[in-house]
Amino acid sequence: MSRPPLPPFTEQTAIEKVRLAEDGWNGRDPAKVALAYTPDSQWRNRAEFITGRDAIEAFLRRKWARELDYRLIKELWTFAGNRIAVRFAYEFHDDSGTWFRAYGNENWEFDSDGLMRRRIASINEHPIAEADRKFRWPLGRRPDDHPGLSAQGF
Repeated sequence: MSRPPLPPFTEQTAIEKVRLAEDGWNGRDPAKVALAYTPDSQWRNRAEFITGRDAIEAFLRRKWARELDYRLIKELWTFAGNRIAVRFAYEFHDDSGTWFRAYGNENWEFDSDGLMRRRIASINEHPIAEADRKFRWPLGRRPDDHPGLSAQGF
């Protein structure tokens, strides 16, 4: 299975890969998102270590069951060869209605078919007032005209 764009990345294909990842995560379909990773993909997500598509899918099911109305923006930081670094922010609320904004960085490594074989994520979050939310598009893909992270001063 191939997941274009494929490495080695150019600036344009790295930006495309980042947007495709953002779109997938905003779709919040764990089974579909897990297909972007190698069967033996290795993750570090905060302090959790995850290996393989089944574990990734289970992790995402748990994540989106507790992170409600999740909206994410990713932005290319840098790239070289088969690696991409991104920064991101996302907003969600928990089941009590408390809103949060999370900020982080990810380092990605891809195989020759464009599947991610390694994801290292560092994430911090804090509660925000509902009035302070910045990501207010309808659930799903971020509209093309919605400002990215840099345009919003993040």
